Amino acid sequence: MADGGEQEELLSPSPVSPAKRLCSWPSPQAHHPRGSPGAAGGGAGGVGSSCLILGARPHLQPESLLDCAAKTVAEKWAYERVEERFERIPEPVQRRIVYWSFPRNEREICMYSSFQYRGGPGASAAGGAAGASPAEEGPPPPPPGAAAPAGSAPGGVAAGASPGLGAGAGAVGCGGEGLPFRRGIRLLDSGSVENVLQVGFHLSGTVTELATASEPAVTYKVAISFDRCKITSVTCGCGNKDIFYCAHVVALSLYRIRKPDQVKLRLPISETLFQMNRDQLQKFIQYLITAHHTEVLPTAQKLADEILSSNSEINQVNGAPDPTAGASIDDENCWHLDEEQVKEQVKLFLSQGGYCGSGKQLSSMFAKVREMLRMRDSNGARMLTLITEQFMADPRLTLWRQQGTNMTDKCRQLWDELGALWVCIILNPHCKLEEKSCWLQQLQKWSDLDVCPLEDGNYGHELPNITNALPQNAIHSPEHVPTACARVDALRSHGYPKEALRLTVAIINTLRLQQQRQLEIYKHQKKELLQRGTTTITNLEGWVGHPLDPIGCLFLTLTEACRLNDDGYLEMSDMNESRPPVYQHVPVAAGSPNSSESYLSLALEVALMGLGQQRVMPEGLYTQDKVCRNEEQLLSQLQELQLDDELVQTLQKQCILLLEGGPFSGLGEVIHRESVPMHTFAKYLFSALLPHDPDLSYKLALRAMRLPVLENSASAGDTSHLHHTVSVVPSRYPRWFTLGHLESQQCELASTMLTAAKGDTLRLRTILEAIQKHIHSSSLIFKLAQDAFKIATPTDSSTDSTLLSVALELGLQVMRMTLSTLNWRRREMVRWLVTCATEVGVRALVSILQSWYTLFTPTEATSIVAATAVSHTTILRLSLDYPQREELASCARTLALQCAMKDPQSCALSALTLCEKDHIAFEAAYQIAIDAAAGGMTHSQLFTIARYMELRGYPLRAFKLASLAMSHLNLAYNQDTHPAINDVLWACALSHSLGKNELAALIPLVVKSVHCATVLSDILRRCTVTAPGLAGIPGRRSSGKLMSTDKAPLRQLLDATINAYINTTHSRLTHISPRHYGEFIEFLSKARETFLLPQDGHLQFAQFIDNLKQIYKGKKKLMLLVRERFG
Repeated sequence: MADGGEQEELLSPSPVSPAKRLCSWPSPQAHHPRGSPGAAGGGAGGVGSSCLILGARPHLQPESLLDCAAKTVAEKWAYERVEERFERIPEPVQRRIVYWSFPRNEREICMYSSFQYRGGPGASAAGGAAGASPAEEGPPPPPPGAAAPAGSAPGGVAAGASPGLGAGAGAVGCGGEGLPFRRGIRLLDSGSVENVLQVGFHLSGTVTELATASEPAVTYKVAISFDRCKITSVTCGCGNKDIFYCAHVVALSLYRIRKPDQVKLRLPISETLFQMNRDQLQKFIQYLITAHHTEVLPTAQKLADEILSSNSEINQVNGAPDPTAGASIDDENCWHLDEEQVKEQVKLFLSQGGYCGSGKQLSSMFAKVREMLRMRDSNGARMLTLITEQFMADPRLTLWRQQGTNMTDKCRQLWDELGALWVCIILNPHCKLEEKSCWLQQLQKWSDLDVCPLEDGNYGHELPNITNALPQNAIHSPEHVPTACARVDALRSHGYPKEALRLTVAIINTLRLQQQRQLEIYKHQKKELLQRGTTTITNLEGWVGHPLDPIGCLFLTLTEACRLNDDGYLEMSDMNESRPPVYQHVPVAAGSPNSSESYLSLALEVALMGLGQQRVMPEGLYTQDKVCRNEEQLLSQLQELQLDDELVQTLQKQCILLLEGGPFSGLGEVIHRESVPMHTFAKYLFSALLPHDPDLSYKLALRAMRLPVLENSASAGDTSHLHHTVSVVPSRYPRWFTLGHLESQQCELASTMLTAAKGDTLRLRTILEAIQKHIHSSSLIFKLAQDAFKIATPTDSSTDSTLLSVALELGLQVMRMTLSTLNWRRREMVRWLVTCATEVGVRALVSILQSWYTLFTPTEATSIVAATAVSHTTILRLSLDYPQREELASCARTLALQCAMKDPQSCALSALTLCEKDHIAFEAAYQIAIDAAAGGMTHSQLFTIARYMELRGYPLRAFKLASLAMSHLNLAYNQDTHPAINDVLWACALSHSLGKNELAALIPLVVKSVHCATVLSDILRRCTVTAPGLAGIPGRRSSGKLMSTDKAPLRQLLDATINAYINTTHSRLTHISPRHYGEFIEFLSKARETFLLPQDGHLQFAQFIDNLKQIYKGKKKLMLLVRERFG
């Protein structure tokens, strides 16, 4: 791009631009006011004897008056104004002004070459004292070993010295080795910057990317224009397309800042041309054309023609453009920002919907705007305007509006950040009235667009008039708190940390007075409110989760004032986590009511005030979620504070005030039904206070356990005597979208208390009562029970019986809560409770067995609870003696019989199993099963019990149950894969093994219940294979003869089988398709086997086939197949 840019300038006469203002010259006869021509050829040091070369000053020698004046002029005045103001400007003065006009602060170069710049506490202004004007600010201190910004410190750097900033230990650190700033430092340190030349207000040079294994070395031409210590345009041959400067521009800029004595310095080219006579000018032009004749010759001829024409436009203008002469008076003085790239990047990030890291990128752009504001850079507002325009042009806004849907949460968060930044800009205390009016007009214009999203929540009517003037003193009248905090944010964001601190202290003092007034109000109403147990008093507007984030703003302002500076306070890394901040106590400035206070203690106090504020839950999913996120964010910042004695005192004092605060505190005795819960906040307070004041920490955490929206009924109450500052909320029932999250936080608080109270019986009992009173979710109580069990039974130490008892109590409560409701985790819960009771001991097991009906269903009680209690594993685990084992077994048997009576269908088999070792109990269980068989038991249940009885050596009882099961069964002709077929075959085999009489008794039941021909034929075949009566029943003898199908009882079964084949054949032929013909022929083959069993079977089968041929003669192809197979 550098090549292209230079060629374009030579090829065509560009229009006048800020970088190429018109420069005129006096007539040849006039006196030359700017020194002798011979002085123009010097380098950076050619400034005359009145000014020392940088780096050559004696140690600690002050700057010359010339440099002091030139620095100020170079920063504040456009060079055209200097020329107009003074008739004669000596050349040494010109040189020093041009010299000092280049930016001197590396922090600004870093700001324009990376997203990840993070300013530490000292970065809130561009250096120097807070609130100082840019003219009063010096450049930042250089890193160890780096060159000081030119003229800013004594001493200097020898030619070729390598500054040490690249190691990241300096004041301007930019981590993330792939960032342009870091890469620029590496290029500078590797000696890649060469041919550096400054001509007036234009800096040029070459930067070489070293060769790699895959890429050859490449040299890029870089050109930078600057004015009043700001870079106004950049071009680079690399073709960089990004919002910020490329590494090559960074390298050239840092070279000029760190090695100014190695840069060749020339006055603007127009000054040099003015010193030439006619012959010199002609020689200059001809050499220039010769050097670039292929590019510039057409342009040169065109310009010559226009100059020689008296009527040409070029001759109507006095002077000629000079790209090196600096800006004109009317040019805006701001850093170069590629507006098109800003728009493109924002559009790209928005198109990704906040995903794929685009949300973080947009947040980084917002952070860059804040950084610019803090440096008092006008590009901050300019960049935010560009971002906002792209946000308004987001096509999704129209789509969401047409569909009537809300924008995504990620998008809403970005809009919140956008709005907060505009508040900062409008509340800039030094924003002129005309400028503020323009901003408001622009904001109103955007707001009037149909696609402009409305703000969720209840804050619309509460938002302040952001054009109000900034209060000069403390807040005497109670201004809208978020507005006042937004003023703090604006001061801080615009580089006025001292003023922001003063206003913050004034706000906190006002909040203290408000807190005292609320306490007095509550004292007058305490008795009445406690009697009612509820209140309609609350704060309508919550500070936590507010769009302006008032508490977070105050906390950040105060902690930044207490943050320790270190050499690497600009922690820049996109790969590694930044180090946690380190704070120190900084006394509050003079004038504070309490001179012993520190900003750090105030930060803790105001955070506790805000988090403890009793406020109504806002409406809408997004605003409720934002309350939770903002609370967690504030608490994570609080956890970074190391609590010393002073902070602990502040914590204790504020906690006591919160407990006594009545309905104005979220931890007061009486709160509004719709109040935002304090569980997450109380968990932090409990953990922080526990080592210092256990009683207060438990009192506070127990108070916070409540969740009124699930407990109290709404009460209008009497509000006729309330103070005028009290807010009264009418009863309303918004949908609590975050209720699940809030309940989980309530559970976390309880779990934290249980863990801390391990071994303390009294405290554990109190916590248990609070859990049972306030937690309404069985799943969460179960989680608490599991947590308590884990803590009470560590693998590496002895069991804590007190906490184990609490776990059991909680488990029993879960059982009672879920007994009559559906819960997919119920089986897991029952198994866990038995495990817990086992750990507690045999008495706990006996207790749950005896009271099973209040805890378990009959099925759970028999199949899980009783079975586990009498298992061999449990006996070994508890090392039970014989009486204890018998007691458990007796309780299990009693339970089994009770359950079998209540639910015989599900519990009869389990009852039989549990009563095996006690004859009387076993007989009772068997009788319960027999009595229930005629009732609601299914054939499947009866078959299962029958098989069990056979397995236990009771074949006759098994036969009786199987016969009962058979009477409940109905197997249709086409159910040849029914799951009960195996049971039917087993029952027939059982009866056959018992003897002819039992088989004769069962066959009528089989014939009645089973209509499937293949099943009947299978039974018939099995009964003819072996002789009946082989089971060896005592008192019976087997004849050893095979049974005939021509005699009872098999004749009845044979006839039923043949009839079943006939009926099934007709049924199948009714709806048969050609693709099933082969399958049908195989079916007839099986039927023939059965037909041929009796003596006259072949005649009967032949008659059957003839009937088929006659009835279904229309199915010619099928009948042809029948003739082929069966004749």
